Amino acid sequence: MKKAYSFRIYPNKNQEVKLDRTLNTCRHLYNDALAERKRQAGLNRLKREFQIFPWGKPEWISYEDQANKLAKSKTPEQKEVHSQVLQNTLKRLDRSFKNFYNGFGYPRFKGRNRYNTFTYPQSGFDLIGNDLKLSKIGTIRIFQHREIEGNIKTCTIKKDVDRWYAIFTVKIKKKIEKVPVKTKIGIDVGLSSLLTLSNGKKIEPPKFLRKSEKKLAWEQIKLSRKKPGSKNRTKQRIKVARVHRKIRNQRSDFSHKASRDLVNRYEYIIFERLNIRGMVQNHHLAKSISDAGWYQLQMFTRYKAEYAGKQVNLCIPNGTSQQCHVCGNIQKMTLKDRMFRCSMCGNIEDRDINASNNIRDSKNICTYGLWGINACGEDPKGDSLKQEALAL
Repeated sequence: MKKAYSFRIYPNKNQEVKLDRTLNTCRHLYNDALAERKRQAGLNRLKREFQIFPWGKPEWISYEDQANKLAKSKTPEQKEVHSQVLQNTLKRLDRSFKNFYNGFGYPRFKGRNRYNTFTYPQSGFDLIGNDLKLSKIGTIRIFQHREIEGNIKTCTIKKDVDRWYAIFTVKIKKKIEKVPVKTKIGIDVGLSSLLTLSNGKKIEPPKFLRKSEKKLAWEQIKLSRKKPGSKNRTKQRIKVARVHRKIRNQRSDFSHKASRDLVNRYEYIIFERLNIRGMVQNHHLAKSISDAGWYQLQMFTRYKAEYAGKQVNLCIPNGTSQQCHVCGNIQKMTLKDRMFRCSMCGNIEDRDINASNNIRDSKNICTYGLWGINACGEDPKGDSLKQEALAL
């Protein structure tokens, strides 16, 4: 199984210049390789239109073609970067095209401040005590706040506004034994109550974005008054980004603590499977849904449960709020109705608690359906345990 560890690093000024230069070199290589593929795609369209394919099929540029070309003609800037880092940049573009062929968006050019990571996929890095040695950059002080379990496979360097992080992907050879199910819980997610458990417990949403709105708005107003291209605007842009980073870190910390508490208490956890991407299209609720962080909380709970030998599944939420969990009667309700009153058996309880009980008892279970790995009722193949810390 795979896992990721993230540690903060503290480069000096010279090393920070080298790190920024490496990011820019990788970004230019990514954009140049993407432009080359787009030009080839345009030629293929013209050839298809005029039917002049000499061998009966179009010519496409592959990762191997671009990697071989890179090895023969490196620029002076590229020679200052480890070769495997450059190769990984081309693989990153190739992976983006494969995702495009599977239904995702077309790869985009990376602008300044839009490319913030580069990776050593096999070699070129070494972790020695409190120091991280990076090829072509130097030895950087690292704050390793916990021990790394398993064998380190890759090292990714990430820039987060004005901070730098090293993310190690490790492979753990450990047999996880499944824990017998003693307690089963259903969880209904919402906005008035972030989590409502089937045992009646509720977790209120922290609303970190709402609490920081005034400070964020004031910093953004000051940013709008700065002259474009000036040093003062760059400094103010960093201040705005720091506010966003603090909100992001607060939300992540809360999700880690809440997910850990759930995994420690229960052996079988069932969430409702929501189309979050579609729900945020509602401009009345988009900010509150994004601030709640449902998806992040479910992801953290999932990988922690897998590592502990416990289960996290999803259920199709159709009718969970309008069905009585005692007798199964369907009671029509509006969104304003917060109490469920069954006209058949007389059951009266909180709407969210009734929904969480239906989620717990539901038979429409989807295994990993939320993350788009497999369809409902199927188990994924291969390693699925990977903490997606700091989206790479």
